[in-house]
Amino acid sequence: MLKNMASQRYEQLMKIRCCRKLLLTGTPLQNNLVELMSLLIFVMPGMFAKRKDQLKKMFSLFPKNQDDQQRSRYEKDRIAHAKRIMKPFFLRRLKSEVLTDLPAKTSLVEKVSLTSRQSELYHQLVQEYKERAVRIQNGEEPTESGIGMLMQLRKLANHPLLVRDHYSDKQLATIARSLKVYESSHKNAVEEFIIQDLKLMSDFDIHKTCEHYRCISHLTLPEHLICESGKFRLFDEMLPKMKEDGERVLIFSQFTMMLDILQKYLKIRGYKFLRLDGQTPVQERGALIDEFNGDPEIFLFILSTRAGGLGINLTAANTVILHDLDFNPYNDKQAEDRCHRVGQTKEVKVIRFISEGTIEEGIYNIAQDKLKLEQDVTGEEDAADTKSKKKDVARLLRAVLGVELKETQIGDVNLEKELDASSKTYTEL
Repeated sequence: MLKNMASQRYEQLMKIRCCRKLLLTGTPLQNNLVELMSLLIFVMPGMFAKRKDQLKKMFSLFPKNQDDQQRSRYEKDRIAHAKRIMKPFFLRRLKSEVLTDLPAKTSLVEKVSLTSRQSELYHQLVQEYKERAVRIQNGEEPTESGIGMLMQLRKLANHPLLVRDHYSDKQLATIARSLKVYESSHKNAVEEFIIQDLKLMSDFDIHKTCEHYRCISHLTLPEHLICESGKFRLFDEMLPKMKEDGERVLIFSQFTMMLDILQKYLKIRGYKFLRLDGQTPVQERGALIDEFNGDPEIFLFILSTRAGGLGINLTAANTVILHDLDFNPYNDKQAEDRCHRVGQTKEVKVIRFISEGTIEEGIYNIAQDKLKLEQDVTGEEDAADTKSKKKDVARLLRAVLGVELKETQIGDVNLEKELDASSKTYTEL
């Protein structure tokens, strides 16, 4: 609510009158220097409010007409200036400074190879988007929201069943006809409309529909397809050894649909697990957490990355696997800290899965740029230089598609806002 100085809500909040203000945040840098300055203006309006426009201009995005060396120098100057402004007002206490006895936490990145079919589908989609991007560029096709392209690429990077590939149009017609004939709930439905709805669904959505209705249960997908993704193959290598070594594991995903597939996979492999996501009733969450912490036989706990915040204490686990990454690295950091906190007695290992040669590599780079900017602003005076650049959907898609598109040519998209909305569930897209 306080990050955007241009919003009406910010103007209303600025009308609060009090002697002193103290702002507590787990994300001190926010997303950029302008957002950080907006917090300082709110806390100390008498000192900064009259200079709002000057500060906004000073710390806005770097000029686009400069080469990399000039941009780097420009950025370095702005970061140094920001540090001088903030230093008297900024108190930062790291967990490592407060909890000196906390066991160490190690992080590693696992580059994951796609399966052959997954890779084929991914590159087909990239080629399709390249051709579409050229048509948009030439004005031959209406603009499209970049977030739609981005999310389709993310789906295929995670699991091939998140798109429709196995169910043909002929099978969808068979499913629609069977539902209309044999299911009372669909007696009055128009068969063509049922088919249209099915065409918008992923393979896994259709599979769940087939599981739900007896008349089409014979059309469910075989188990080996549910277990067939690059990341699940890596699970097949890692999880048995972790279980044998007595480790207990938290697996995070941003997407409830991915958790649904993961849940099926874990049942097929015979692992004992619990699940918590944003749809889990609040009154049940405490019982789930206590059950996991109290029962060493429960090997896995699968969670949505943003569910529950830091109120979730899972110190019985000592391994965290981030199945897919967030654009905002602080969300992933909070996920790690569900087990790396007071009460932890073992060393904690954090593993990030990144599908090789996909858009996930770009997402990881964006997250690292944000962390690097934080290091430069809040770290020591001799912090290393950063070449952080503006990252948005247009830039990310240009890197994947190799086609120079203007932001306006793929639709007006607020990346963080759209991703926040889309991360609740794939089906909302």
